[in-house]
Amino acid sequence: MAPSAVVWLVIGGFYFLMPLISTLLYSLKSNQTGNCCTAGNYGWVIHQHEFWHSLQISVLLALETIVISLAIFVPTIYWVHLKVPRLRPVIAFLALIPFVVPPIVMVVGLLQVYKGTPIWFYAQPWGFLSTAYVILAFPYMFFSLDAGFRSIDVHTLTEASQSLGASWPTTLFKVILPNIRAAALAASFLTLAIVMGEYTIANLSAFHTFPIYLQYVNETQGFPAAAISLLSFCITWGAMLSLLFFGRQRGARGAVIAGAR
Repeated sequence: MAPSAVVWLVIGGFYFLMPLISTLLYSLKSNQTGNCCTAGNYGWVIHQHEFWHSLQISVLLALETIVISLAIFVPTIYWVHLKVPRLRPVIAFLALIPFVVPPIVMVVGLLQVYKGTPIWFYAQPWGFLSTAYVILAFPYMFFSLDAGFRSIDVHTLTEASQSLGASWPTTLFKVILPNIRAAALAASFLTLAIVMGEYTIANLSAFHTFPIYLQYVNETQGFPAAAISLLSFCITWGAMLSLLFFGRQRGARGAVIAGAR
């Protein structure tokens, strides 16, 4: 490795790790005396019921958003690349709209649009928030999956699968999806990070998600807020690594089965 690459690697690592180290040192201070070092703030956090409850809501919302987004966008983008490539610029333009429309405007509009819907949808985070998060994750899902589809020969894979007698669902799930697994995982990572950190929509729609609880602790408790921030960082990265490990395991298993056949 060239010396210049090592220098830039050290600078990048320093830029990435210094905020985490500073947050860690701040979280180890006593909430009563302000002295270092104690793990009492972490003990206080993990014994809070609201911490686990809000974290559970956000994690389940993230998983629900990922599943719904993949179920909608994978077949759609596959069909666009296969049959109607002229629609790709139109969908790409629509995918930019969530970047242009501020979340505060979007949530006010959604609250008006979904007014009068069943109570299980409008008054529950699993209905209203998941819909809003699918829209919010639309750009990340589309551009990640689109890059994955553009990296493979969709027409050749589809024709080969169809010539062997495979149905459309079989072609999509056993031929196309394994070839865009990396793009699907990247889109899932981005969606997970978005949902775990989204504050505006959850706050205005009065749902008590993990970012709402984090902000509440930050306003009332100084040192425990740093502990929660560091724990949320570790939990998000742990979830991403778990998703990556699960995706690779499934991909390796599929490759072995395909080879055996």
